[in-house]
Amino acid sequence: MTQGPIRVEIVAPVHNRKELTLLCLQSLSRINSTGLDVGIVIVDDGSTDGTSDAIRDQFPSVDIVSGDGELWFTEGTNVGVRRALERDPKYILLMNDDQVFDEDFLVRLVETAERNPRSVVGSLLLLWDTPHKIFQIAPVWSTWHGGWRHWQSQTVWTVPEEPWKVGLIVGNCVLVPTEAMRECGLMNSKRYPNFGDAEYTPRLRKAGWNLIIDPRSRVFCQPNTPPGRIRSMGFKKLFNALFIDLKSFQSLRRRFYAYIDTAPTKLHGFAAFFIFLARAATGYNAETDRWGKAQAEEPLSKTFGSAVLND
Repeated sequence: MTQGPIRVEIVAPVHNRKELTLLCLQSLSRINSTGLDVGIVIVDDGSTDGTSDAIRDQFPSVDIVSGDGELWFTEGTNVGVRRALERDPKYILLMNDDQVFDEDFLVRLVETAERNPRSVVGSLLLLWDTPHKIFQIAPVWSTWHGGWRHWQSQTVWTVPEEPWKVGLIVGNCVLVPTEAMRECGLMNSKRYPNFGDAEYTPRLRKAGWNLIIDPRSRVFCQPNTPPGRIRSMGFKKLFNALFIDLKSFQSLRRRFYAYIDTAPTKLHGFAAFFIFLARAATGYNAETDRWGKAQAEEPLSKTFGSAVLND
């Protein structure tokens, strides 16, 4: 009996980034989809720059779901996933719209997922202006350093050449089996309205799903815009950013939840949160360039040597 194509739904929330969104869709229109049946769901969360009209004009096969501007990243993604699940795909690709893709990125992800049961697979994320440099990849937990340690100086030549297991997948481009979503639910938009991906893949891992990075699946990402410096904020704005607004990058409430939810144990998360506060007060924590440049990073091919999969 001949097996039909594997159904994959791609889901991305967007808001007022028309040109980036169109560039992303143009890149997707050129990928290799051999053996796949690919659909795309775009959740336009109240854009006022003509994003939806432009997509309908240039990419009429894309399914557009409209939001009211209050969904934000996490619930926008969830809305798209619910629409995608109506078509009963085997996999759903969660992604951002500020990136472009290697021709074979999706085929690689699906091949790796098919070879490794109960696996969630992420792409190798590279910077599109310096495409040999890693954007974000495979952070590791370190209680002493105040949480998840992000790498600062990795390149395409310092990562493993074959897929490897990780503890967290950065959510820019992640292939998730629908079975995992039905088993574990969707992202938590109440605790994480704007950063739901940070909690989602560790939750899947704790439920027994493997997290894998396939370095042969390459995605090129727009560099992040640095958040505003808290020292330049007035008291009211600072208080809101730190303690009230869960959508804020600086939200300490959201960070505390994330540490408790994603650490090896809640005790590790609790300890790491207060270590983070102490280090952040000095500007010397595991998420700053200042800290990263002072660390001697070994190649990830060595760090994750024992985690490489032998297919």
